[in-house]
Formats: sequence, structure tokens, C-alpha cells
Amino acid sequence: MDIMIAVQDACVSGQWLTAIIFSLCCFLPSCLPAGQTVDLSSIESVVSRQGDTALLRCYLLDGIKGAWLNRSNILFAGNDKWSVDPRVSIVSSAGDKHEYSLQIQKVDVGDDGLYTCSVQSERNPRPKLLNLIVKVPPKIYDISSDITVNEGSNVSLICTASGKPEPSISWRHITPLARKHESGEYLNITGITRDQAGDYECSALNDIASPDTKTVKVTVNFAPTIHEMKSQGVGLGRTALLRCEAIAVPFPIFEWHKGEKRIVKGQGIDIKNLSTRSFLTVNNMTEDRYGNYTCVATNKLGSANASVPLIQEAAMMFC
Repeated sequence: MDIMIAVQDACVSGQWLTAIIFSLCCFLPSCLPAGQTVDLSSIESVVSRQGDTALLRCYLLDGIKGAWLNRSNILFAGNDKWSVDPRVSIVSSAGDKHEYSLQIQKVDVGDDGLYTCSVQSERNPRPKLLNLIVKVPPKIYDISSDITVNEGSNVSLICTASGKPEPSISWRHITPLARKHESGEYLNITGITRDQAGDYECSALNDIASPDTKTVKVTVNFAPTIHEMKSQGVGLGRTALLRCEAIAVPFPIFEWHKGEKRIVKGQGIDIKNLSTRSFLTVNNMTEDRYGNYTCVATNKLGSANASVPLIQEAAMMFC
């Protein structure tokens, strides 16, 4: 009651600014009498996205002055700016001279909270309470680095993100099937196989903006397997070509053998290795070069081999 009398006396005497401050204080939780609370149903919510311009609307009657308060800080008293924040200003629309709205440019999470527009009439202080809610788009701030593991190992990936409201995290394996995994910061793969190698995409999503995504590359090492072995019969004096193809990570090292003897380049023989393939060329075939040829593919996890016969072409033998 004493505060209200002070407000009324200040208004009558023309000390409107003092009255504004008193009326604002009336609605601050720290100034309320014991047991008295603010009516939350009367608080208007204003939602803005981080980085946008927030507009908190308030209107004055003719001849009535107002003030803006954020928590316990006075931002404006009438048109006098008390805040040192350059982002804050009073907005009055050209078509409405009564508008006394507060504008905050490039709004951030620190601007969250309760704002009061005090409309000071002579005997009736009428504050308008507005709660500014700043929502933040999702942002992934930490994700596992690319990793290389051996087949059969257990893999754990992590992806963490910030945002308001808190974003949900989901994972998917970037393949033609785009297999999705359970949601959550952690992605655990038990006994990983070569088919599970590749890029894994983490997606952070809330209701503010498009999801933020980042990827982790998982490389799975495995021992070589001979995928294909080919030769073609050829006549004497002709050129024979043998091909060996192996799948392995990392790429295998190839060797060629005939019987127990390793084959090396030279004397009409050429070997060309291309990542997962090896080509053996035998020029000017002679009788002693026919027989079984063995391709050996090796990497740090193991080796594999396969053999193929190189025979004299039947038509050439008939001639």
C-alpha cells in the first residue's frame, strides 16, 4: 500500500519517472510482499530465433509515458535510453503513434527472460509482462574423428550437439539403403564387418531450423580374398594374359608363381599391379611356359592365393 501511495503521489507531482520505477518494482519478484506472486497467466510469450530481431510490442494512450525494464535493469524511460546495448531500441510504427515496442537485434540466449513495459497513468500503473524465449538452431560441436579398425572389432562413435530446445541426435549409414540406427549421441557397432564400412552421418534436429549434419568415415581392414582369376589358352609364339583380382583393405600386394618359383619381370614377362588387380603378361609363348600359375595377394591381415592353368590353344596344337 505504501508503494502505491508513493506511485500516486509521484504521478500527481509530475515525477513520472520515479513513479515508473516504483510501479516496475511492484512487479519484480524480489520486491513483492511475502506470499505474493506474479500472475503467470498474464505474461505474454514472445518467441524468437537466435540471430533474428525480436519485437516486444507495447502500446501507450495519448499523453501517457512508458518505460521498459529487463529483470532489474531499466532499458528505456520514455524515449531516454538507459541501456548501453546498441542492439536495443524503441520502435514506433508510422501508422500507429501509440506503439512503444522494444526491439532487440541479433537476439541471443542471454536475452532470454522477463521484460516489463510499464504504462504509467495518473492513478493506474499498468505494467505489461512479456517473456522472451530465444530458440537456438541445432549445432554439432563434437563428433568422432574418422577411424580405421580391423574387421570384427567393436566401434563406438559419438556426436554431441547444442540447441534450444535440445536437439535430438540420429545416425544413418550412408549407403544405397541408407540404413538408420537408433537415436542418441552414441552409435555402437559390435563385431563390425566389411559391409558396415563407409560414412556415418550424424544429424542434430530441433524445431527451429534444418538439421545440422556431420559425417564420420569408418574404414574396416580385412584380409584379402581372391575374387577372380582368369587366363586364356594361347598358341606358341603368341602373347598370354592372366588376370588376378582380389578384395582387401588395405589394398593387397600381389605376387605370381609358377610351381615353386616366383615370377619376376623380364625376359618377355611383365607384371602390372592396379590396386585390387594384377595382370601377368607372357610374350612369345614357349613350351616351358605352359602350366599352372598362382596369384598370391597379401596385406597386413593375411594372404590368399588362387591358381589357374595356362594351356596351349587347341586349334594351334592341331595346326
